[in-house]
Amino acid sequence: MLPKSLLWRAFLLIATLMLLAVVAWLAIFREAEVEPRARQLAQMITSVTNITRTAILVARPDHRHALLEELSDREGVRIYPADPGDVVVAPPDLPLTHRIEALLIERLGPESRLAFTLNGEDGLFVRFRIFEGEAGDFWLGLPRERLDRHFPLQWLGWGVAVLLLSLFGAWLIVFRITRPLKALERAAKKVGAGETAAPLPERGPDELVAVTAAFNQMNRDLARLDEDRSLLLAGISHDLRTPLTRLRMEAEMSVADETARAGMEADIMEMDRTIGQFLDFARPQQHDTTALATIDLAALIDGIAGRYGERVRFSCRPANADFSARVEPEALRRALVNLAENALKHGGTATPVVIELARESDELVVAILDRGPGIAPAEVERLKQPFTRGETARTGAGGAGLGLAIVDRIVRSLGGELELLPRDGGGLTARIRLKPS
Repeated sequence: MLPKSLLWRAFLLIATLMLLAVVAWLAIFREAEVEPRARQLAQMITSVTNITRTAILVARPDHRHALLEELSDREGVRIYPADPGDVVVAPPDLPLTHRIEALLIERLGPESRLAFTLNGEDGLFVRFRIFEGEAGDFWLGLPRERLDRHFPLQWLGWGVAVLLLSLFGAWLIVFRITRPLKALERAAKKVGAGETAAPLPERGPDELVAVTAAFNQMNRDLARLDEDRSLLLAGISHDLRTPLTRLRMEAEMSVADETARAGMEADIMEMDRTIGQFLDFARPQQHDTTALATIDLAALIDGIAGRYGERVRFSCRPANADFSARVEPEALRRALVNLAENALKHGGTATPVVIELARESDELVVAILDRGPGIAPAEVERLKQPFTRGETARTGAGGAGLGLAIVDRIVRSLGGELELLPRDGGGLTARIRLKPS
């Protein structure tokens, strides 16, 4: 149930800690408030009781009834004679009420008692003595509101405002901490896609500066290694093509046996294709925005299929759909030609290779289907790595094992995805997913 991002996890942790701290402080304040509030309420009850007792004692007997009515009407103070049969409900078992009752006993005498209900009537009742003897005990009734505490609503509003402001501040702090990590994530994805990410700004806390500096150094080292590798492969491939050209000429001129000459030429052509794969793999696959163009994929694939005649069939569905995509045309053409030739090489001549173009939801899907030996699902990811061939030589027994690696690099540089799936009835389905323009 926890969010996946570090930003929201850290924010929820800080927010939880803040809320727990607020609850803890409220509990502390509530406990600290018990004693002063109990003393204040006990003093108020004691004062009202003493004043009432004095007023009754000094008043003439024939005026006492009028005095009690005056106290009831003006102050809400009611006087009841205490009776042994009184039905009394004690106050709730709270630290505040216990402390008030203890203070009343201390100030009014041991016969004092606190109650919230007297003979079915709700209120705040205090038992006290006016005359000597048990017959001189009375109940003093006060409105319950004098004991209740009224919480100002504006305090609640200010409290909510402060809490929201604190949560926003916590989110802002966490956001400033995680923002460099998001930039690092985006740069790492670029590096993982074979691109060279721009250097990240090295600022912020020491730990983030150290991580960013290490990543920038790694990025520079990888870029330098990639350049050295590309230069090495390109140099070797270029230098090998000159003697291959001479060998081809020598074979055509010097070998009289036509079968032997054809075999030598086939070997030389296979070597030349392998060198071409090296050159394609050495070519940088970084995303070049200047080479992007909006093209009609249907027209591009139809042109590729036309090069192979009846050996390749092309279909698109629906036929009247918009198959335009913003890609690098030459890079995509290299990938599709590579897959088509690979399918022709391993699919045999009995059935033609099928290229299908379809629009699925928000993606354009190009599928190349053949009836070759196929690829085991467990081998798919391994065969996308350079210089890797399967046991069935799916990627080319005479090649260098770069075909699928080159296609995968091109497709990822275009923001797409290469899938290698078993075809119903046997064979392979090589599927390229691209975003439409």
